[in-house]
Amino acid sequence: MTGYVLGRLLAAVPVLLAVAVFVFLLLSLAPGDPAVLIAGDFASPQQVEAVRQALGLNLPMLPRFLTWVGRMLSGDFGLSLFSRIPVSQLVAQRIEPTLILSLMTITIAVFVAVPLGLVAAYRPKGFVARLTMAGAVLGFSVPVFVVAFVLVYTLALGLHWFPVQGYRPLSQGVLGSFHSLVLPAISLSFLYIALIARVTRAAVLEVLREDYVRTAHAKGLAGRKIISRYVLSNAAVPIITVVGIGFAALLGGVVVTETVFSIPGLGRLTADSILRRDYPVVQALILLFAGVYVVVNLAVDILYAVVDPRIRY
Repeated sequence: MTGYVLGRLLAAVPVLLAVAVFVFLLLSLAPGDPAVLIAGDFASPQQVEAVRQALGLNLPMLPRFLTWVGRMLSGDFGLSLFSRIPVSQLVAQRIEPTLILSLMTITIAVFVAVPLGLVAAYRPKGFVARLTMAGAVLGFSVPVFVVAFVLVYTLALGLHWFPVQGYRPLSQGVLGSFHSLVLPAISLSFLYIALIARVTRAAVLEVLREDYVRTAHAKGLAGRKIISRYVLSNAAVPIITVVGIGFAALLGGVVVTETVFSIPGLGRLTADSILRRDYPVVQALILLFAGVYVVVNLAVDILYAVVDPRIRY
């Protein structure tokens, strides 16, 4: 297992390098000049050129790329072109709300979707199964921002149970921090509940058709024991895959939700940095998201072997 993990980590190096090259080329060839934005609307051409020289934007593409990669390998992601704050510090300030929001979302989704998927598989023609399938279609169809506005209108503005917008940092209290993220987490979880419930139902249905499950039923084993001992463990691999990929996608894909609820996380930082053409921040964030995908995929592969002893690396 150790050799497999080391091999996967080494294999991630060319992937991250390819992502770095692609992002650098994409941003360098994109229209627009960050020096113009930084200098301001009323800046003269000389002032814009001075900003461009100060930021090193007038250098050829290859030296800029090599300089950036060299600094990045030493842990220096440069300064934000807009705020002049180190990029690593800027990302560290914004990662807390996004990480908590992602964990809350995936936790809500798993605790709601897995039981629903199980019941839907055991009673495929029952009320819960029909409700789950209808809810899954709704979860895939309704955009996140629509769910967010409905929740804000009913639970925040109507009943005053939750704040309308904003985020309370963990340093001001754990409960307060979680309370400020309940509505965004519920909004985001709708899609993942739909996805995980459908995958759970399909995986459990497949396991229920296996001979060893029929044998367990024939021997009179209790339904709960069959579920915990045979069904869940054998149906866990696709569920873990969806949960892992969903968590990685959440870390980099919460732009809309963070914007609607005014949460200062990585999603809003990404959107703001793209609009400002703050290249060092965008490059660092995309590399971070790519690294998260690599680590999460590796963790998912390791979990396969934990839940299913037949899988060996």
